[in-house]
Amino acid sequence: MTQTMTEQLIGELGLREDSVFLKLGSSGLISFSDYIFLLTLLSTSSRHFEVAFRMFDFNGDGDVDAEEFDQVATLLRQNTTHGSRHRDTTGNSYKGVNSALSTYFFGPNRDQKLTIDKFLDFQKQLKEEILTLEFRRKGLSDNAKLSEVDFAEMLLAYAGYPDKRKTRMIKRVRKGYQGEKNIGISLKDYLDFFHFLNSINDVDTALTFYHIAGASIEPSTLKHVARTVAHVELADHVVEVVFTIFDENQDGQLSNREFVAVMKNRMMRGLEKPKDTGFIKLIESSIKCAKQTKPALLDF
Repeated sequence: MTQTMTEQLIGELGLREDSVFLKLGSSGLISFSDYIFLLTLLSTSSRHFEVAFRMFDFNGDGDVDAEEFDQVATLLRQNTTHGSRHRDTTGNSYKGVNSALSTYFFGPNRDQKLTIDKFLDFQKQLKEEILTLEFRRKGLSDNAKLSEVDFAEMLLAYAGYPDKRKTRMIKRVRKGYQGEKNIGISLKDYLDFFHFLNSINDVDTALTFYHIAGASIEPSTLKHVARTVAHVELADHVVEVVFTIFDENQDGQLSNREFVAVMKNRMMRGLEKPKDTGFIKLIESSIKCAKQTKPALLDF
């Protein structure tokens, strides 16, 4: 790819100078194995990566080397369907990371250390850039706003609903936000909502407590959960649109089970569900893999 083509693509996508894609070298181009790893990043929670990091941080200094990180990456890739099903040209599963990503994390000689904070910052920036690109895909700039209908369509993109039901939900939003009510959703409010969804498993737990206690899930409840669990203040208008989408009988209450299920699918971005979502199995797999790597340190 020529420099001119690269600059044109950067302009079309609206990438910032500090974009994670431009940090990866080769004009933002990545290998297929790095692509698979980035998909794994998008579909794996920060909490799971942090647990895996701690399992391989044998001296407790918060750093891992390139070899240890390859173990972490392989472990988590194997626990996602899209990651485990891909093979290289020899038929073997892709292991670790290489090329641009490896150089970014560990330097050209793979002799540097990677901290969990640096890695989680990279994952956070990657997710935010992907969300921003999705926002701009509607032909918007940072200062423009997303229509309520477009927002609803993006939330329901991977819901798995029958077409008729999805059409009915979109129609409800279109009817409810016409004229003066069609004020749109800003990029900030959009990113804040998806920051809230990054904690969807904890949100699920919190909403379940409300349900068990017999309390209804109202707009104020959702805002309180977002503030408490994800430390984010959701815009009133965004919450109102969400209730318009999921509140079928328009009684001002939300079905927490359906909302959480759809939002979990949305955070997976159509990358399919993990082969196993059990947190215990992740820890067990981490311990098993760590024992094989440094058995003397984990003899228990």
